[in-house]
Amino acid sequence: MKRIVALCICLAVLLGTVSCKPAPEAVTTEQEEVKQLKIGVVNFKMNAPYFVAMSRAIEDEAPYYENLELIVTDAMADMAKVTSDVEDLVAQGVDGIVMNAGPIESLPAAMDALNEAGIPVVLVNRKLVGSEYTSWIGCANSQIGQQDGQYIADRLGGEGVLLHIKGGPADNTTGNARGDGMLSSVEPTNIEVITAPEFGGWNSDGGFKIMEDMLASYDHIDAVFCENDSMCLGAMNAIADAGRSDEMFLCGVDGEKEALELIMEGSNYACTGLNDADQIGRMGFHRLLAILAGAVPEKDTELPSPLITVDNACQHYDPDSTF
Repeated sequence: MKRIVALCICLAVLLGTVSCKPAPEAVTTEQEEVKQLKIGVVNFKMNAPYFVAMSRAIEDEAPYYENLELIVTDAMADMAKVTSDVEDLVAQGVDGIVMNAGPIESLPAAMDALNEAGIPVVLVNRKLVGSEYTSWIGCANSQIGQQDGQYIADRLGGEGVLLHIKGGPADNTTGNARGDGMLSSVEPTNIEVITAPEFGGWNSDGGFKIMEDMLASYDHIDAVFCENDSMCLGAMNAIADAGRSDEMFLCGVDGEKEALELIMEGSNYACTGLNDADQIGRMGFHRLLAILAGAVPEKDTELPSPLITVDNACQHYDPDSTF
């Protein structure tokens, strides 16, 4: 299902960015040669299902183009290696690059190398700051936070205790946008917001540890908001271990497969917001192809990020999804 949605959106983007001119009469000869393309996929790290799913989505699309060579890199969370990966791709003569730099905020050396070489780069998921890029595609992080916050406010009737678990670090623009969006919906109510003093590190282990500590500190919590599903899944396990699942519900962000399963089951995992790695990866790939074909795309594209609850989780669930 995600694949079909992604391909349909990609087609719409391409049709919207290419001028509608009459097609010239096709002429083919035995001497005509198809231009060979070489595209690089730069990943800051591949140690999380979300990042793996995004890269695999691009790799799934590439075989449909016989004239295309795809080179995928993994910097293994090493900023210096990102730069060396980019420099190596430039030396190999790539025509363009799709880059997922999450969770890095800026990569000046790598971006400078691409700009100096005149190679277009499409950023997916994380928008880098302080450097010029060709185009960016990602989710509406502030909107997702607002939606989760409104769901929490409505379900609690404007009263109660809400725990906020942040991914970190303090200057993380993605997490801050999600958290600030949530707060903008909750602050007008009488809900008391407790922000966990430590960061969850965007993973289930971090969410579990934070939740354990907060459960020991607070006798009653009505709801938990985590800035991604992975932390929320860890927090949910800690709540269950403490025998307090009936006391509170949880809301996350991303639409991770395990989170969707729990939502569909009617557990205390109540909602999440769509941040589709598969869709974003495929769109980034096709946007780069459109750029290489001469199209002028939007600078930034923020994809719709609907609230997912028990009422619509089945529409977004793909049992075969990596993430």
